[in-house]
Parts: sequence; C-alpha cells; structure tokens
Amino acid sequence: MEIVLAQPRGFCAGVVRAVDIVEQALQQFGSPIYVFHEIVHNPHVVRDLKQKGAVFVDDLDEVPTGAVTIFSAHGVATCVVRQAEEKQLEVIDATCPLVTKVHLQAQKYSNAGSEVIIIGHVGHEEVEGTMGSVPGPVHVVASPADVDSLTVIDPDKLAYVTQTTLSVDDTKDVIAALQSRFPNIQGPSTDDICYATQNRQNAVRQLCAQVDLLLVVGAHNSSNSNRLREVGEQCCSASHLIQDETEIQSSWLDNISKVGVTAGASTPEVLVEKVIAHLNEFRASTCLLYT
Repeated sequence: MEIVLAQPRGFCAGVVRAVDIVEQALQQFGSPIYVFHEIVHNPHVVRDLKQKGAVFVDDLDEVPTGAVTIFSAHGVATCVVRQAEEKQLEVIDATCPLVTKVHLQAQKYSNAGSEVIIIGHVGHEEVEGTMGSVPGPVHVVASPADVDSLTVIDPDKLAYVTQTTLSVDDTKDVIAALQSRFPNIQGPSTDDICYATQNRQNAVRQLCAQVDLLLVVGAHNSSNSNRLREVGEQCCSASHLIQDETEIQSSWLDNISKVGVTAGASTPEVLVEKVIAHLNEFRASTCLLYT
C-alpha cells in the first residue's frame, strides 16, 4: 500500500504564529497564561499548551484582573477588547492577520453606511468575532438559499466579506447569488480570501486523482478540515476526517492500494506522522510519495 502526502498540508502561517505567541508568552511570563477561546481548533494543540501552563477560557470573567491574556487566532469582538481593557488585562493579540484584514474591511464598509453581509458559518468563532467588530447592521449567510431569504434595509447599500477558512470555491456560489440579487453590492477581491485554505483544497483535488482513499487529519470542529473532507468526497471514492490515528478503521483499507493523507490548517505535522506509522502496521511494504 502506498501513502501519498498532500503538499501543502497542515499548519498555515497564521496558526504557526498563534501557537508561537502562546509558547513565547509562557517562556517570558511563566504560567498561568490565559487564552480566550481555543488558540486554534485542534484538541492536541490545546492539550499540549495546557500542559505547559496555558489556561483556556470562554469568558473573560474567568480571568484575574491584570493577567496576561491572549486572543485566539480567530479574532474577537470589540466588546471583548473593551472588557479586557476594563479588567486591565495585559493582552497579546494572536489574531491571524488575514482575519484582522477582514475585520478592517467590514468596519470600513459599515462606516461608509453599508449593511455588512458575512459569508460564513453562524456560531464559528471567527464569524462571531467579525460580527462583533462591525458597528452597524450585519448578516451571516452560508448558502444561496440564505441569500434568497435575506431581508435588508437598503439593497443598494450592501457589502460582503468572507470567513477566512472558506476558499474561493466555497464562496463563489454565494457571491454569485448576492451579486445577482443585489447588483450594487460591494465586496473584496478574491485575492483577499485566505490562500492557505484554497491551496490545501487544490492539493486535495490533485491528490485524489492518484489515490483510492483520502484521510484528512484534523479536528472535528475545524471548518477548513471539514471542507477538505468534503472536497475529498467529491473527488475520491472515500474520504474520512480523523482527529488522530486512533480513529482509523481497518475496514477502510480493504482493497486499497493507495491512501492519500492531508491535514487541516490547524493540524501539527506530528499527527500526520502518527497516522503514517499506524498505516504502516497494516502493510509491511509502504512507499511514501509526495505530491
């Protein structure tokens, strides 16, 4: 059985930056360091940082006054920033620069008098943070059907931004629906959408042309990892999202000659290595190929 590894895969630059910020803060200030929300969506990364002294919270009320506090890579709402100031927290912002760019775009549109539409998933921390950074009316849509049912104040004063963990391919149908219904809507260039998400999806499409099965290593609550699995389902006969090697079912490997492996943007390479080692237990002669 051959194992074919997607390239690129795993940690994106924003995730590397965020994790490094937590580790450097622990070295400089010692534990505990408080982190607002999961620094990235991966339980292994979070568990490792907890063991080093990071304390993850979902409410700043859980953070002592004046404590060192890190905002996660997904970004936070303006009200969270204000609460941190009121508590005199020593804040280190690990928000991905591309997420910050989306916040600034949304604020610019809102300040110019436009209602802002976010293309993304309701409840995702990045979307919640973007919504909370916009001073005016804001809506969230995830599909063309959501666009059809959207109620706005002025159809001629609209603008959209997108969740960074969605690719150009993920958003094109929704953008087309918005532009069809609201011809005067404004929006960012497609170049502003996170390149890491698109590149990893493109790599999976190329990979699926070579393999019989795709394994995506990533957290179940990771948006970009779930999209990689969905892309795999479109291109491969079988595609599975696994958090680590323990979730691999031996029945998946029956009559499989080539297995493709990729990883979400918040997945450390060590988990990919463990998946490869586990697959090696099923077949003695494993050839590793890189695409």
